[in-house]
Amino acid sequence: MNHEHTVVDPVAELRDLRVVVGGRAIVDGVSLRVRPGRVTALIGASGSGKTTTGLALLGEYPAGAHVTGDVRVAADGLVGYVPQHPAAALNPARRVSALLTDIARAQVRRLPVRQRRAAARERVLRALEEAQLPEGEALLRRYPHQLSGGQQQRVVLAQALLLGARVVVADEPTTGQDALTKSRIVEQLTAVAARGIAVVLLSHDLDVVRALADEVVVLRAGRVVESGPARRVLLSPRHEWTRELLDDRAESPDPDDPAAGEPVLRVRGLTARHRDGARGTAVVLRAPELDLYPGRSLAVVGRSGSGKTTLARCLAGLHRDHDGEVLLDGTPLPRSLRDRGRAQLAAVQYVFQDAHAAFDEHRPVVQQVARTAVRLRGTDPDTATREALTTLAGLGLPEELAHRHPGRLSGGELQRAALARALLARPRVLICDEITSGLDTLTRRGILDVLTALVRDRGNLSLVLITHDLDTAALAHRVAVLDAGELVEQGPARQVLTAPSHPFTVSLTETTARLTAGT
Repeated sequence: MNHEHTVVDPVAELRDLRVVVGGRAIVDGVSLRVRPGRVTALIGASGSGKTTTGLALLGEYPAGAHVTGDVRVAADGLVGYVPQHPAAALNPARRVSALLTDIARAQVRRLPVRQRRAAARERVLRALEEAQLPEGEALLRRYPHQLSGGQQQRVVLAQALLLGARVVVADEPTTGQDALTKSRIVEQLTAVAARGIAVVLLSHDLDVVRALADEVVVLRAGRVVESGPARRVLLSPRHEWTRELLDDRAESPDPDDPAAGEPVLRVRGLTARHRDGARGTAVVLRAPELDLYPGRSLAVVGRSGSGKTTLARCLAGLHRDHDGEVLLDGTPLPRSLRDRGRAQLAAVQYVFQDAHAAFDEHRPVVQQVARTAVRLRGTDPDTATREALTTLAGLGLPEELAHRHPGRLSGGELQRAALARALLARPRVLICDEITSGLDTLTRRGILDVLTALVRDRGNLSLVLITHDLDTAALAHRVAVLDAGELVEQGPARQVLTAPSHPFTVSLTETTARLTAGT
C-alpha cells in the first residue's frame, strides 16, 4: 500500500454497471472510481466478475452481452490493458522493435523527417525502461516467443505507456510467478502509479494486493460486497465473504518423520537438455540425486525458467533428451513415454498446469476420466465410468458436473477432474505441475486440501508438487530448490523454508516474507 489517501478527481468511473450474458448477470450493479496515481485492486473468487469489470473500462464486453449503467473515462484517459497471458496480445511474426516503433512513429510525425527515426527510437527505449526493461536494446531484436512471460508482460505495458495510457488494467500479472519475479512486478506497477497513472489490479494474489493496493474492491458473483482503503479491508474485513476469501490457509501435513523403506522414485545423475536451434543443445537442468519416498510429498521450487517443469517432465517420460537415470522401485524407467509399459505409465501420472488444454472439448469429462482406467488398467467401460463418477464426487465434482463438457466447468473444477483422471490409473507417483497457479484463494485451498488428504490417506501414493509458491511448498514433507537449472538445496520442508542454507533460497524466502508483510 503505497499512498496516503487524498481526494482526486477520478480518471475513469463505473456507475451501476450491469453485464448480462445468456440471461445471467455476470456483473451486477458495480460502481468504481479510478483515481490517478492510485492502485485499485479487484479481488474475488473465479467467476466473480473481476475481468469483466476491468475490461468494461476499455469498452470491451463478452459476445452477446447486454450492458446497462455508465462507463466514463476522462477525455485524455486512454486505458491500457496488460492481459494474464500477454503472448496473445503480441504479434508473433513481428519483432519487439516493430511492435513498439509503429506506435512511436505516429507520435513524431510533426518533427522534421530526418529527426523522426531517432525520436521514435528514444521514445521506445524510454517506454521499455519505464516498464522495467532496462535491457531494451537487446530485446528489440527478439520476437515475442523469445521472451519470458514476464518480459512479454512488460512489453505490453510499454505499448500502453507509449500510447499515453492514463489507466492501466493489469489482469492477474503475477500468475505462475515466483516471489522474486512477483517483487519486480510490484516495483514495476508501483513505478507506473508514481507517474500519476491509475492502476486497476485484477488479482487473486493477496500478497501482491497487500504490497500494492491503495483501495480494494471485493466482488462476489458479480456484486461488490465490500470496498474501501486497502489497509482497512485487508486487516479488518467487515463482510463474512471477505474474511473467508482472505483466509488462505490449507491443511498442513504431519511433521516429517524419517522416511521408512526404500524410495519409490530415485533420480541419479540427471542432466537434461533443450534443443537450441542451429546451435545444437543447451543444458537446462542438473539434478545429481533426488529421492521420493512412499506416502511422502516433495515440493520442487524455484524461479520461472529454473528447470522445475523440465524435471517433472523427465520423471514422467515427457522429456527424453537427458542423461542419468530415473528409477521406479529400483528399476530404470525408459526416458520416453512411448517406451514405457502400461504398468509404468500407470505408476507415474502427470497433472498439467493448464487443465483446459488437457481435455478434449468435444467429450464429456466423465468419459475422459474413465478412459484412464480402461486404457491403463484394462477395466471394462461400465465399471470405469462408475469408478470415475465415484472419484469425481470424492473430489467435489457431483455427477451433474461430471457429465458436462470441459468448457462448462471452471478452472478449479477442471483441475479436480484432471486429478481424478490421474488417480484412476492408481499411480504410485502423482506429479502436479503448478496446478494451483491462477486459481483464487478459495479454490487453491480446496485443491491443496485434497492433495494433502490423498497423500495422508493413501499410504502408497507419493506426490511431486511443482510450485513457485513457498506457502504451497510448506505443505510438503520435503522441498527441493532449483536455481538456473541447478539443484542447490533439498531437505525437510520446515528446515529449508525457515533456515535455508543456500543464498538463493535465502533470497526467495526473504522476498516472500516481504510480500506477505505487504512491503
